[in-house]
Amino acid sequence: MYHAVAPDPAPATLGLSVTPEAFAAQMDVVAERGFTPLTTAALAAAWRTGDPLPARPLLVTFDDGYEGVHRHALPVLAEHSFASTVFVSTGWLRGRHETGGALDTMLDWAQVRELADAGTEIGGHSHTHPQLDQLGARRLRFETLRCREIVGEELGTAPLSFAYPYGYSSRRVRRTVREAGFTQALAVGNALARRRQGPYALERVTVRRSTGVEEFTRLVEGRAIARAFAVDRVMTKGYALARRARGAAGGHWI
Repeated sequence: MYHAVAPDPAPATLGLSVTPEAFAAQMDVVAERGFTPLTTAALAAAWRTGDPLPARPLLVTFDDGYEGVHRHALPVLAEHSFASTVFVSTGWLRGRHETGGALDTMLDWAQVRELADAGTEIGGHSHTHPQLDQLGARRLRFETLRCREIVGEELGTAPLSFAYPYGYSSRRVRRTVREAGFTQALAVGNALARRRQGPYALERVTVRRSTGVEEFTRLVEGRAIARAFAVDRVMTKGYALARRARGAAGGHWI
C-alpha cells in the first residue's frame, strides 16, 4: 500500500510517502524476485472463479490519488510492465468534482484517464475521505455511491474495487460498499492478503518513507511482517476500540 510518490511531499503526507528513487528500487526488487503484479480486480476474480494465478502474485496499490503516482510511479511501472491499482478519493482530485480537503497535489482527471489507458485499475476510495465507520447511513451511502458514479462518469466504466479510507470498516460499511456495486475491497491490516479474509476485507502492508530496500524485500517475501508492524497493531486495536465506542454512541456501529 503506497500513498504519495514524491521527492518533497507536503508534511501531512511525508511519513506515508516514498521518494521516486525508493519506489524504483522497490519495483526492481519485485522484478528480481519474480513477482507478477496484478490489479485488485484480477486477483479477486481469480479467487472467485478458481482461475489460476501466477506463481508469485502481488498487488501494488496507491491510495488517495496523489499526482506523483502519474508523474513518478507510472513510468517505473510501465518499464516493468507491472499492473497496479489506484484508489481515488473523487472529491480530492483536481477538477469539477473537487470538494477541497486534499493533503497534497492530487491527480487531475486527464492524468487518471492516462493511468487507466496504461492498464492501471482505478478503484474507489470514497468521495471526501472520511472515516466511513463513523458515518450515518445516508452519508455512508453518499460517500460510496458518489465515488463510484464519478469514476464511471469520467472513465466510462464504473470501478469494481474499493479501499477503505484509513483502513477503517465495519460490517455495516462493508455491506454498504457491496451494495454500491463494488465487488471487492481492501483494508490495511499490515498482513498478507488471504482468500479466507473474504472479498471485502483483504489486507495489505504499508510502505512508508522509512521503508528501506531490505525491509521492503522482507515484506514482499512475507517475512517478519508481524514484528515489523507490532507497534502499528497495538495502536490499531486501541483505535478500533475508540471508534467502536464513538460509533455505538452515535447509534451506527454494526
